[in-house]
Amino acid sequence: MEQYDYIVIGGGSGGSAVAGRLAVDGSQQVCLVEAGGSNDNILVKTPGFMPFIRGSSNYKYETVPQKGLNGRIGYQPRGKGLGGSSAINAMVYIRGNDWDYDNWAAMGCPGWSYEDVLPYFRKAEANERGADEYHGDGGPLFVSNQVSPNPTSEAMVEAAAALQLPVNPDFNGATQAGFGLYQVTQRKGERWSAARAYVEPIRGQDNFTIRTKTLVERLVIEGGRVTGVRVKRGRRSETIYARRGVILSAGAFNSPQILMLSGIGPAQHLKDHGIEVVIDRPEVGANLQDHIDYVSGWSTESETPIGGTLKGTLKMAAAILEHRRKRTGAMTTCYAEAGGFWSVEQDAPAPDVQWHFVPAVLEDHGRENVKGYGFSMHACVLRPESRGTVRLGSADAAQAPVLDPNFLDDPRDIAVLREGVRLSHRLIDTPPMQAYGPTDRHPVDLYDDSALDELIRNRADTVYHPVGTCRMGSDPDAVVDPTLKVNGVEGLWVADASVMPKIVSGNTNAPSIMIGERCADFVKAAAAH
Repeated sequence: MEQYDYIVIGGGSGGSAVAGRLAVDGSQQVCLVEAGGSNDNILVKTPGFMPFIRGSSNYKYETVPQKGLNGRIGYQPRGKGLGGSSAINAMVYIRGNDWDYDNWAAMGCPGWSYEDVLPYFRKAEANERGADEYHGDGGPLFVSNQVSPNPTSEAMVEAAAALQLPVNPDFNGATQAGFGLYQVTQRKGERWSAARAYVEPIRGQDNFTIRTKTLVERLVIEGGRVTGVRVKRGRRSETIYARRGVILSAGAFNSPQILMLSGIGPAQHLKDHGIEVVIDRPEVGANLQDHIDYVSGWSTESETPIGGTLKGTLKMAAAILEHRRKRTGAMTTCYAEAGGFWSVEQDAPAPDVQWHFVPAVLEDHGRENVKGYGFSMHACVLRPESRGTVRLGSADAAQAPVLDPNFLDDPRDIAVLREGVRLSHRLIDTPPMQAYGPTDRHPVDLYDDSALDELIRNRADTVYHPVGTCRMGSDPDAVVDPTLKVNGVEGLWVADASVMPKIVSGNTNAPSIMIGERCADFVKAAAAH
């Protein structure tokens, strides 16, 4: 009988952190179970290859038709394999706003204020700028300035200054508002995923077992306690057992899916799929939130941006050789090189829109091959009011869950996005950006609300930050309590973005790692009692 002290399900941002922290001192037997592979390849490690990462590292989920997006089906890429989405993302290191965490505490999550979480962000971080009151330099997660940002990205920061918007050198410091170049989760020009940070350094330890290409079918629950995990590798199913507990870190889509497959979720929905109800928990898979995002695009006369031409391809080939030799040059790009945070609504408690500037033309998440040169500007709604769901499509764990983000259902979201898109265009209309000869690829009367709304509904989609489907709280309906323990069952925790009661005002990778760090401490504290 295969048995461990702890089993961690999912090797993504949260799972890598919690598994690494539980296993690192050698005192506990820890098994990390991951449905995908190792992600130990050049496409994952080289930042500039991000658009070309193969399907084996990406679940490539899709949504149900979105009424708020004129019936379109949205694309939902999620990382598969060690590192999870931190192995395929744009590597932007953002924590969110201090208001987010203070608001979590006010919503019934004591111990999650900004003052509470900041030490964990610092503990995780090895920032090349060094340590200060906001940053750490001794953690496993390397955070770097960009090695070779494109000149158009630097010009976008000048564009913000031209509009009298503040230039901010550190979005994770004293204030979030302003514009600048993003710091990235890279080390010496290579992607530094959560798995490279927490898992790879202890891969050889006797007490640490890593099982890749292993699908979790369901949790084993006996007498009100999770005692193991039913897994499938190839065609063979087996049960592995946990003496002390199981930590579920499969992400905002797959964590609720696994709970529901295990009989924890909305009772009637489980019965509809022939699953025996262990705990009727309607909030499992509810409260789905995601950053709805609109990408404005411009073609340029200038060949300074990254271009889809023969000349651009030859430049990229030279950049690949430079990266192989020196880990410098254009292949260190995170694509979302510059951006910022600002409030477009007067009563916003913190910046309500985030911008990501990309020195290339992006159409359909980069899946459409665009000829020529240009740049793109993402604008996303940081605290959307719309709420969606994750539901089972089947009682078969290998089948994708049914995803309904319910984008732009709440009219407040499109009102914020509309103003975000307008500011995108104001930034590109400044002299630093006009120097590149841009032409709007999707022209519209920006001040005709109905025309702009129609364009947004025809083109907006996710910026890849789903959260909230295993909501944390102190109320009886919450899926997990403020120590991340699942309510109503012993020996089970959740450690990923699904526990967020409300989405953070920024990219979700760093907060997910922080949640994993915290969960490891909660699990250790429970074992000590």
